[in-house]
Amino acid sequence: MQFDVAIVGGGPVGLAFAGSLSRTGLSVAVVEPQEEAALAAPGFDGREIALTHRSQDIMRALGAWAHIPAGVPSALREARVLNGGSPYALRFDTAGRKAAELGQLVPNHIIRQALYQALKAAPGRTELLTGRKAVALWTDVDGARLGLSDGTEIQAKLVVAADSRFSNLRRLAGIEAETLDFGKAMLVARMRHTLPHQHIATEWFDYGQTMAMLPLNGEVSSAVLTLPPDEIDRMRQMDGAAFGAEITRRYHGRLGPMELISTRHTYPLIAVYARRFAGQRVALLGDAAVGMHPVTAHGFNFGLHGQDILAHRIRAALADGRDFAAGPVLRGYEAEHRQATRGLYLATNATALLYTSDKLPARLLRGAALRLGNHLRPVRGAIVNRLMDAEARA
Repeated sequence: MQFDVAIVGGGPVGLAFAGSLSRTGLSVAVVEPQEEAALAAPGFDGREIALTHRSQDIMRALGAWAHIPAGVPSALREARVLNGGSPYALRFDTAGRKAAELGQLVPNHIIRQALYQALKAAPGRTELLTGRKAVALWTDVDGARLGLSDGTEIQAKLVVAADSRFSNLRRLAGIEAETLDFGKAMLVARMRHTLPHQHIATEWFDYGQTMAMLPLNGEVSSAVLTLPPDEIDRMRQMDGAAFGAEITRRYHGRLGPMELISTRHTYPLIAVYARRFAGQRVALLGDAAVGMHPVTAHGFNFGLHGQDILAHRIRAALADGRDFAAGPVLRGYEAEHRQATRGLYLATNATALLYTSDKLPARLLRGAALRLGNHLRPVRGAIVNRLMDAEARA
């Protein structure tokens, strides 16, 4: 089988990249272990994605935003950071800006479904090779060969890894990645409550736990609880009533009594940053390139932006009659995406480590940082700019 581009991973970033190439005239294959039915109707996985303004623009350009049902996106109007039992809260909002919100919260499975539907409706030559895995990779200066689990071999000019932060294709390409295991696990679930959230997201770095409440439409929030894995497993196995009471207690009743209204899902907290984002006829996208700690809510946004950068450079190369998968194109993507992600990746990890430490020096430092942060308007403004990411690519 021969294609111009082979994308390994049919998650949201892989589907978005295939959609971004749909009008280029390139033939594209998307290799995905799941069957196509799972791409067409993905199940609820608990994750709510805070889409920045730029990410929303990319989704619209791909035709995916139109496939998100009205009433599903939930406005994120303000974000607050709390520390332990301190009365101080670091607040981020859109005061003095044209936008009325920092972003929109959309369930991950709805984003995936919308991107699949947009890709199916898009022009171009895209083939979904589902129910199979990439098990071998060979590259040279002229192209790449990809071996699949069913014995099929694909020849392509460019192979793209978009197969998670634990990317097997990244390993096959010989690209190492730095990893940081936070030693914690995250549990996510939807909760109904009696008090209004006013579309304010809260990140509470309590002592011994971290809790986030993400505001969904109605009196519903997505609870994101971070604890050691054994405690997370215990909470996952509680019956629904006991779980609701436990979340209410852990959140100190800020939103009133809470009731579990969804399935519960758990994820390990491991951050990943690839040593390189590109190699000979190979590029990394999404979590295969940058797998973020969720505290800054930029993981999927970085993935969406990264594929947009690479697609932009590929289109430019095609317009100039150049080899779209040659070294200069891939190195240009790597440099641009690294510049956009490296600083926030390091800052996010440092923040997560500081604000989840219960040692006395860390407690004193994080409390002082929050109190000071409210008085440093330029710093708060810069953080809001990053949260909103309102500037689209030229």
